[in-house]
Amino acid sequence: MLDPNYVRENLDAVRAALKTRNAAQDALDNFADLDAERRRINSEADAVNHERNSASKAIGALMQAGRRDEADAKKAEVAGLKDRQADLERKRDEADAAMRELLSGLPNLPADDVPVGSDESANVEIRRWRTPREFDFEVKDHVDLGASLGILDLERAAKVAGSRFAILSGDGARLERALVQFMLDVHTREHGYKETQPPLIVNRDSLFGTGQLPKFEEDLFNLTDERGFSLIPTAEVPVTNYFRDEILDASALPLKFAAYTPCFRSEAGSYGRDTRGLIRQHQFEKVELVKLCLPEESEKEHEQLTANAEKILQLLGLPYRTVVLSTGDMGFSARKTYDIEVWLPSQNTYREISSCSNCGDFQARRMGTRFRRAGGSKPEFVHTLNGSGLAVGRTWIAVIENYQEADGTITIPEALKPYMPGIDSISS
Repeated sequence: MLDPNYVRENLDAVRAALKTRNAAQDALDNFADLDAERRRINSEADAVNHERNSASKAIGALMQAGRRDEADAKKAEVAGLKDRQADLERKRDEADAAMRELLSGLPNLPADDVPVGSDESANVEIRRWRTPREFDFEVKDHVDLGASLGILDLERAAKVAGSRFAILSGDGARLERALVQFMLDVHTREHGYKETQPPLIVNRDSLFGTGQLPKFEEDLFNLTDERGFSLIPTAEVPVTNYFRDEILDASALPLKFAAYTPCFRSEAGSYGRDTRGLIRQHQFEKVELVKLCLPEESEKEHEQLTANAEKILQLLGLPYRTVVLSTGDMGFSARKTYDIEVWLPSQNTYREISSCSNCGDFQARRMGTRFRRAGGSKPEFVHTLNGSGLAVGRTWIAVIENYQEADGTITIPEALKPYMPGIDSISS
């Protein structure tokens, strides 16, 4: 959530920045009026409270002086002030709710170095790693390879659940398990993340905290339960919310977590896109990286988090490129995002396999997650970061396609062989 004080003092600049995020042009039209009314009510409520306290003190003095009639009149005055204060507090709550509703629907402001553009066409490539392999035979996509090897079954998954689900079997399931273990080992042993296993069901406060609500309700799988639970769309939601409404010690930062979970997304709005295979599923697995850090460290931590995700692809020998997203292509909560895109031979292009975002204090304001520096200073909001390290299903696709051989077998990457002992390739 945006800082209301910053918005108040920089209204035109914020309006211009939100325009680059494709926000509605009238998004801030009511801000000034709501803010003025909210401050007026707060001022009047403070004045009434002061008057009430003064009157209450006067009652004691009048009673002590034996002036009961005057004391009774003052008591009636206090009762009236009490009612007036209660009315103002109700109006203050309504004004606060209106202001919070307005701000909660606004995306984060982009960092100064984010390229300005309305969509992905304005994204900027910043680096590539490894030249894609040249094949001397006609490459197959992961669907044909998986079906021929008996490790991927989309038809039976559709029978069991529906479209956009998959069944992995045999060495295909074993490969996915190996990828998960490999990613977690690298991130925990080499990159210093703490492994954690969060709930797969979250409440609405958690979804609001990381920015999924209220704007992206349609993307969630909500449970038919009066408690308002939803399946997680990403481990970012529960893990980032671990410290909601807490004040951390600055010396404990940064906090770095790696979490493997299944994720569940309705993919509303993506109908007709990536309908073949595993690219866009309702249920998929991901190793998520989450950081909470000091504000002055977030840019450095963002670069490091992105490098940590890239390292997985390097160890697997998979070609990739990294792009910085434009203002119009970033996620709702991000102030800057790097997308890592892996090479898929069957599509002759790079496809997203990780988004690594610096959210600044945007999520922390929604969650109430703060820290205190040494010396008892005033609490400040932490900065939060997250990124896939990596999306497991898309890594599975990349391995299958990049390591395919002319005879239809799949060579196991060297980095995964310790996790798949006794097997050098997948064959039918």
